[in-house]
Amino acid sequence: MQTRTLGSNLTVSAIGLGCMGMSEFYGPRDDSESLRVLARAVELGIDFFDTADMYGPHHNEELISCFLSSQKTKVRIATKFGIVRNPGEYQRSLDSSGHYARLACEGSLRRLGIEQIDLYYVHRVNPETPIEETMEGLVQLVKEGKIAHIGLCEVSDETLRRAHAVHPVTAVQTEYSLWTRDVERTILPTCKELGIGFVPYSPLGRGFLTGRFQENADFGEGDFRSNLPRFSEQAMDTNRRIAEVIGDIAALKSCTPAQLSLAWLLSKGDNIVPIPGTKRLRYLEENAAAASIKLTTDEQQKLEAAIARLPVIGERYTPEGMKGVNA
Repeated sequence: MQTRTLGSNLTVSAIGLGCMGMSEFYGPRDDSESLRVLARAVELGIDFFDTADMYGPHHNEELISCFLSSQKTKVRIATKFGIVRNPGEYQRSLDSSGHYARLACEGSLRRLGIEQIDLYYVHRVNPETPIEETMEGLVQLVKEGKIAHIGLCEVSDETLRRAHAVHPVTAVQTEYSLWTRDVERTILPTCKELGIGFVPYSPLGRGFLTGRFQENADFGEGDFRSNLPRFSEQAMDTNRRIAEVIGDIAALKSCTPAQLSLAWLLSKGDNIVPIPGTKRLRYLEENAAAASIKLTTDEQQKLEAAIARLPVIGERYTPEGMKGVNA
């Protein structure tokens, strides 16, 4: 597995692992299988695990702690704070204050069983809290050695610039894939200008771009995708064409749709490290193999041109989920 550098000095595997689905949102969890996936990821050279305190809540960090306790290979851990949830509830509030950053960070350190978080993200910015206040709280945690690098999620380029003026931001994490390309307008150029890494989450469109899901009924009980506007029956009738185009081009490239989608992201800049999430070994291995697939400029342009002709129907989240996005 090749490596890439986020910011000035956080070197990680070119493809990371999103761990959210191991705890909730995508149906029942299986901790034993998830631990096998984490172990196999390290064997494949993936050393960048992405979690958050609200996944579970807390279960995901505790699961990773269980794995780390028996792991000798160095793994880079990214976690997040700022979305406050009660167990079993999707309703949440946002708290990105410096005071809460400290409380959340210390809680994550305890659950993860580590002394320092490699990359600590503001999961969502509360627009009522100046980003300068948030950053000042995080800078104190850096000085105390509790976090090594600061990241931001789903922020506007204005917020990013203001934050970076207080302390260097190592990475921005925002949804980015062949059917979610908003970041190309301002965020990616700003990251390139300021030397900030970019970490796309949901790089496979929550699995939709792989062609596995053809209708809303394909989602099992407890799968939150069934409630997202982009996955409604009406939206999927139109959006399905995007997955079909990706599948056709992937066949010509002799790879899977997932691999093509990840290879496209990797081709968009050497500061980009996608974090496809999975709790299945076969999908992990398929995703990891995408790091060796190279797209020519011509292939990249043809893929983008084919997708650009197709509309994307539906918002990424419900109105509740959109709170704090592009703040």
